[in-house]
Amino acid sequence: MNVQHLPLVFKRPAGTSRGVMNVKNSWIIELHQADCIGKGEISIIEGLSPEYVSFSQFEQTIHEACAFFESCFVDENFKQKIPFAFREKYLHYPSLLFAFECALLDLFHGGKNLLFDNSFSQGIRALPINGLVWMGDETFMQEQIEEKINQGFTTIKMKVGAIDFSSELRILTSIRKKYSKDQITIRVDANGGFSAGEAQSVMEKLDHLDIHSIEQPIQPGQWDEMRNLCLNSTLKIALDEELIGIHLKEEKIKLLEYINPPFIILKPSLHGGISGTQEWISLAEELGIAWWMTSALESNIGLNAICQLAGEYNNELPQGLGTGSLYENNVPSNLLVMEGFISLVK
Repeated sequence: MNVQHLPLVFKRPAGTSRGVMNVKNSWIIELHQADCIGKGEISIIEGLSPEYVSFSQFEQTIHEACAFFESCFVDENFKQKIPFAFREKYLHYPSLLFAFECALLDLFHGGKNLLFDNSFSQGIRALPINGLVWMGDETFMQEQIEEKINQGFTTIKMKVGAIDFSSELRILTSIRKKYSKDQITIRVDANGGFSAGEAQSVMEKLDHLDIHSIEQPIQPGQWDEMRNLCLNSTLKIALDEELIGIHLKEEKIKLLEYINPPFIILKPSLHGGISGTQEWISLAEELGIAWWMTSALESNIGLNAICQLAGEYNNELPQGLGTGSLYENNVPSNLLVMEGFISLVK
């Protein structure tokens, strides 16, 4: 087994309500069996991934996890599924679970970057995705929007909550004047950037612009306030950060039943790996809650895995998987983004 640090360098600073990112840390793990190598990516976002405290702490955690993982397979070959002992020990480390699950699936399927056998991984089906607009000054955001529309995207996701809301509202208004909701779907992502007191007013103003949904309008952990927003607003809410740190099935059911959001957004590196994401989907669908998947800014290794996982489902909502072009030093990939879709070129 090998592990390698991969500092991903953004082509241009990526602004969110949590600050601006220039570099994002990832680690690539490799599982070796005979002549076959399976790869998985440990992807964290500082300030969001709860298992990450500091670089040195997390590197130590990774090496300890690798040693423990190998100890689970003493005198036997790697198997397709994560050992129960490893999953139990690292239940609260979703980035690790995701990476090891991916590496095992890749290894099991011959080390060909093939984790699932479905129409997406076979190169038959393309997945609809949204075009992501990063926070910045008004001119920069306008330029990104026009660029995404010219590239053929029909769903745009815009970050809000960092610059003053009046400017963000002005940008959104200008989009809607040019394009109707039938031409361009607009999602906004607040990353918890608004207080519970101001969120209702913000959402009312956005609703007048035929916005599709708002992701995480307030900080997570305020279940009563989030429930009230879902009940009292015609603008649909998508939970994102709210799901982080909730790993037990009973806790997931409790959250979904109590808040009852229209949508949840799933990032395997944050929401329990592949198996945890699959459980979220199963529970949400039982309750009539829609969902889509989003990259947690992985390199093309992790992005490829998430795309293939999304390909396991017949979900026509645009996914948040257009992040492969963000980095100067991304790994080579057969993923292709064209006209608002992502596909795997065989």
